[in-house]
Amino acid sequence: MNSKGGQRRLGRHLILVVGAIYFAFPFIAMARFAFQNVQVFNLGRATLFDGWSLSVVTNAFREDYFWEALRLSLQLATGTALLTLFILVPTAVWVHLRIPRARVIVEFLTVLPYVIPAIALVAGIVVIKPHARWFLNSDLSLIPFYAVLALPFTYRSIDAGLRAIDLRTLTEASRSLGAGWNTTLMRVLIPSLKSALISSTFLTIAVVLGEYTIADVLLKRTLPAFMAEYRQSDPRGGYALAVMSLLATTLLFAGIGIATRSKTRRSEVTDESSLKMEETPT
Repeated sequence: MNSKGGQRRLGRHLILVVGAIYFAFPFIAMARFAFQNVQVFNLGRATLFDGWSLSVVTNAFREDYFWEALRLSLQLATGTALLTLFILVPTAVWVHLRIPRARVIVEFLTVLPYVIPAIALVAGIVVIKPHARWFLNSDLSLIPFYAVLALPFTYRSIDAGLRAIDLRTLTEASRSLGAGWNTTLMRVLIPSLKSALISSTFLTIAVVLGEYTIADVLLKRTLPAFMAEYRQSDPRGGYALAVMSLLATTLLFAGIGIATRSKTRRSEVTDESSLKMEETPT
C-alpha cells in the first residue's frame, strides 16, 4: 500500500513538473524577447543575462490611454463579477434544492459559451448593434457579454462549492429557525461558499482581462485592446505588458489557492478539536 501511495504521489509530481515545463519555456522565451535589449537572432544561452531592462514597460505606462484602458478593464471585471454572482448563486442554489434533475440541463447551457467561439457572439452583437446603440455606446455594455463568456468557469466553481456542503440541511435548519430566503442566502449559504465565490470571482476577472474580440468589435479601449494596438507600434512593449499581465494573474491565483487552502485546513482543525472535546468525558 505504501509503495502504491508513493507511486501515485510520484506520478502527480511528475505531471506537475511536466506541466510547469510546458508552460514555463514559452513564458521565458516571451519574457526574453520583451525585456532583453538584445537582437532576436542573438538570443541564446550566451546572452541569457544580458540587457535585461524594464524600460519597455515604463514606456508603456507613459502612454496616454494606458491608464484609461486599465481603469475600464477593472471596472468591467468588477461589474462582471458582481453580475455573475448575483445571477448564478441564487440560480445554482435553487437548482440544487428544488429541481436537481435540471442540473444536467443547466450545466449544458453554461458550457455553451466555451463550445461556441466568441466570434459567433460578436456576429450576433453586430446584427443588433444598429437597434441598440443606446446600450452599446456605453463602455459598461460589455459586462453582460463578459458574464456569458465566464459562465463555463464560474458556474462550475459555484456548483462545486454547493456539492461540498450539506446544502439541504443548512437551508432547512435556517428556515426552521424563522429565517427567510434572503437571510438564509446571505448569512448561511454565502459564508459557507466563501472559497467557491472567491474562485468564481477571480476566474471572471481572468476572463475579462484576457478578452479582446468583443471589445475590438465594439471599439472599446480595454486593456487587451490597448496591448494589441500598442504591440503594432512597439512589439517588445506589447509583449512585455502581456508578460506582466500573465504573471500578475498567475500570482493572484496562487495567492487565492494558498488562502483558501489555509482556511480549509483551519476549519478542519477546528472541527477535529471540537469533536475531540465532545468525545472527552467530563
